[in-house]
Amino acid sequence: MNWLFAILLMVAVPAQAKAQAQAQAQTQTQPIPVVATFSILADLAAQVGGTRVKVTSLVGPGGDAHVFQPAPSDTRLLAQAQLIVENGLGFEGWIDRLVAASGTKAKIVVATKGIIPRQRAAGEDHAGQVDPHAWQSLSNAKIYVANIAEGLSAVDPDGRALYAAHALKLTAELDALEAEVRAAVAAIAPGQRRIITTHDAFGYFGAAYGLALVAPQGVSTEAEPSARDIGRIIRQIKLEKIPALFMENIKDQRLMAQISAATGAKIGGTLYSDSLSEPNGPAGTYILMVKHNIRVLTDALTAQR
Repeated sequence: MNWLFAILLMVAVPAQAKAQAQAQAQTQTQPIPVVATFSILADLAAQVGGTRVKVTSLVGPGGDAHVFQPAPSDTRLLAQAQLIVENGLGFEGWIDRLVAASGTKAKIVVATKGIIPRQRAAGEDHAGQVDPHAWQSLSNAKIYVANIAEGLSAVDPDGRALYAAHALKLTAELDALEAEVRAAVAAIAPGQRRIITTHDAFGYFGAAYGLALVAPQGVSTEAEPSARDIGRIIRQIKLEKIPALFMENIKDQRLMAQISAATGAKIGGTLYSDSLSEPNGPAGTYILMVKHNIRVLTDALTAQR
């Protein structure tokens, strides 16, 4: 009977292996539904999750999470999700209400868990409050990646090894990128490492890499500056010898040209802060966003004046 058992085993084992492979393939065609609150988090979640996840971003590329108004379809997305990734630190003021309205049973990952929050300094918008833009420090971004990998592993234990491997690879890429950023800033003369910006999102970046990001004094960063505001900006640039400015809420390029002509300050290009660009744009992923921003900053700060 031993020979009969051996034959049966030879037939049964390949059949079992085939069944397991089919089951795994079926699992792969049904990825874990993940909802991220905005595009930067969605990119990190997609990179960690790979083909085992389907990530949807509530606030898409080019969107503004600060003014986002959830729609009924967003409630349904959360209800169907197995994992929700949010930034925390008060960045998404609408997320708790949306979660409650959806009745979702999804696990919620707060990407900033374990990060030491930065307090906004005097002169910044919302001075004294916690700055939620922690992803602007690459060291913090690595914590985001670890938190996301942990959350995915909790809802999909079978993918734990894959998530860990993807997180390790992405962390190594962030380590290399951080070295690039530090080298780029080091190449800027110390006296040139100052800009005026209406973005209040780069505090972590400036603190981590030695750039002074100066807020325009007495000027709202949320509205088009008046003629009096322009005068204040010109005086401030001259007084503080600021070599570059990034002020995207000035829509009239003639005003920008006026400030540049009066001060000699370089007009910088577009900085991406709270959102990625479209996938085919200059900041289609988190890593490309950081590369783009440091290139734009260094181009402005190393230009001959």
